Amino acid sequence: MASKICSSNRGSAIISSFSRSSASSLRRRLPLVGALCMLSLGITNLTPSLSSSFKTITWSGFGRQSTVVKGIHTSGGMEGSNTNTVPSIVVYVTVPNKEAGKKLAESIVTEKLAACVNRVPGIESVYQWEGKVQTDSEELLIIKTRESLLEALKEHVKANHEYDVPEVIAVPITGGSLQYLEWIKNSTRD
Repeated sequence: MASKICSSNRGSAIISSFSRSSASSLRRRLPLVGALCMLSLGITNLTPSLSSSFKTITWSGFGRQSTVVKGIHTSGGMEGSNTNTVPSIVVYVTVPNKEAGKKLAESIVTEKLAACVNRVPGIESVYQWEGKVQTDSEELLIIKTRESLLEALKEHVKANHEYDVPEVIAVPITGGSLQYLEWIKNSTRD
């Protein structure tokens, strides 16, 4: 189930008319662009006409609302709630190369600090370090986990990363497939 949930080839039919090299490049970037747009905009921003018909459930103590419609869950739930999900996040971590990415991704999943880690090769980072603009080829890890595991995940990355200051940036998951959010809960430690 995890391999079906974590990987997809949805863009292949769309890009079949492109040349082989541009199709390969587009296929690698389309899922990342789509994921970032969904995370940035949220499902209710993309479909404002539907938001008035959503059934809203509010839990006390968290000040958050959760909306469930036909298996789509928005605005994070909480542990012990009746939706069987937990507040979840996506964490971005860059690594210097494929080997470092594979090793770190496997250790994160083995320790149940995340349900899934996507490895996105071939990114180029431009940044300032020690007063100079630097450009490096890196691999991006996209980590899906519980919000409550962020501190443990940061410590794990820091202890197992070769950078002095590793990137660890967390973004809340505000919507998604209810089954996927339940899978994140069930695949990570408490």
